[in-house]
Amino acid sequence: MAKLYFRYGAMGCGKTMQLLQVAFNYEERGHKVCVIKPATDTKNGTKLLTRIGPERETDLCFDKTTDLYKEISKNYKNVSCVLVDEAQFLTKEQVDELMAVTIKLNIPVMCYGLRLNFRREDGGFEGATRLLQIAHEIEELKTICKCGKKATYNARFIDGRLVADGPDILIDDGKSEIEYRAICPACYEKYLEEK
Repeated sequence: MAKLYFRYGAMGCGKTMQLLQVAFNYEERGHKVCVIKPATDTKNGTKLLTRIGPERETDLCFDKTTDLYKEISKNYKNVSCVLVDEAQFLTKEQVDELMAVTIKLNIPVMCYGLRLNFRREDGGFEGATRLLQIAHEIEELKTICKCGKKATYNARFIDGRLVADGPDILIDDGKSEIEYRAICPACYEKYLEEK
């Protein structure tokens, strides 16, 4: 039986790199994969890029209105695996549609994304919340904070200062330096106190 997987971690833990490695492994053995990402992730257009170099064009960039079950069953039902980057941006319905892909089409679906938003809430990411509720298997991918401790939070910095409020999605406004960092809970609190 195919399964729905959710592999999550803080920024910089290698989620996209692992997705590309899984795609490579399938394709090296002669299997087709379908690599998808939400159009909400505008920073690289239709490409997946990693911090250390490897990249790949996606097979499908979708928006919040795309019925993923219909799209995959129509155009990608001959694949051995569906790989989803930036899965936190999925809608609740799209996560349910991906579950239907595993059940009705017997295709494994591996989703990679953030669990928490920069406010340390899961409610900011509908896709992550739903994946945590229904995925067959959930795995944390780990990374470290600048201080050396395990990083579990994604912190938003604007012009070098921690920002703990604002819109859920802010990639680049062209006016300010926007940066996201993976940090540990202790460093997050320290930055909050400095505000």
